[in-house]
Amino acid sequence: MLFWVIAAVLTLGASLAVLLPLTRQAKGEADTSHDLEVYRDQLGEVDKDAARGLIAPSDAEQARAEIARRIIRLDAESAREPKTASQFVPRLVGVIAVLAVPLLSWSIYTMIGSPDVPSQPLSARLAQKPADSSVDELIARAEAHLVANPSDGRGWDVLAPVYLRIGRADDAVTAYRNAIRILGSTAARQAGFGEAIAGASGGIVTSDARLAFETALKLEPANPKARYFLALALAQEGKVADAAKAWRQLAESLPADSPWRPATDQAIAQAAARTALPNEAAGAPGPNQGDIDAAASMASGDRTAMIEGMVATLDEKLRQNPRDPEGWLRLVRSYQVLGKTDLAQAALGRAYAALGRDSEDGRKLTELAGSLGLKVTE
Repeated sequence: MLFWVIAAVLTLGASLAVLLPLTRQAKGEADTSHDLEVYRDQLGEVDKDAARGLIAPSDAEQARAEIARRIIRLDAESAREPKTASQFVPRLVGVIAVLAVPLLSWSIYTMIGSPDVPSQPLSARLAQKPADSSVDELIARAEAHLVANPSDGRGWDVLAPVYLRIGRADDAVTAYRNAIRILGSTAARQAGFGEAIAGASGGIVTSDARLAFETALKLEPANPKARYFLALALAQEGKVADAAKAWRQLAESLPADSPWRPATDQAIAQAAARTALPNEAAGAPGPNQGDIDAAASMASGDRTAMIEGMVATLDEKLRQNPRDPEGWLRLVRSYQVLGKTDLAQAALGRAYAALGRDSEDGRKLTELAGSLGLKVTE
């Protein structure tokens, strides 16, 4: 009911604001009558001044003539103004239009709207069951709780990754910092803290982010998030070959269903395209800065040809010395990165034949094949 009262008052106010000007006298009519009264007063003043001798008779006569000309001009302009009757129709149309808009709007709303739905203030929505709330409402509820209870470390710990997932990196930094201050450091909190700092810096792994990731690795040496971002820091410093090596080591340690595997494989592929990484995989020395600059300046086709040549060299090396588990892993991945799935599949079969499917190295090959989408056949 309160909604309807407020809506009615607002509609009435808006309508009156438009209607009142339409009910006033036309501007031309008001101005004409007022000006005529002023001129008459001026004539009276001239007569009084002439009778008192304050102005010469010739000046008085000249003033009367000037006022008379103004009165004549005013009468002529008034005659040219449209009659009141002609202004009545536009005013009437305006009044009808102003009244029709709210009436029509209300009628349509009552037919297609939901006037009977009860209001839902924020406080009521925040008090409802979490399962019935949206993400924004849950976040608002958590924020309201933390405003009242800023020392609730568990609340900050829960809210921080949520901030990170929805792109509120600055808020995630604050939440992680509070969680670490109150609850202490864990690998997950430090890694999340570093990721939030990097996100707030536009994806750059700053010195503060690097410190957080290094702290996470001290607490959990195998933490995949910290290892991934520390490798990214190397790539951002121009040490792409070192970064690729770190990503490869991470990929080899990840289980097949790890959420970090797709990002790691993509990073390896991008690094290989930039630095001709397969040369290192073949057992030859890694590319120096001159090689990296040369590869970066090549046309796309030339760079691909160079990489394919290095992969072929690795393939030949493994034919001569098949007892190289690391080499087989790199060869299979390199062929798949280059889009040569048939060759990757064939290399996988040769690797199984050389190393044994059921050996520890064979199981690593199976995990790699699964992550790359290759068929593991008997």
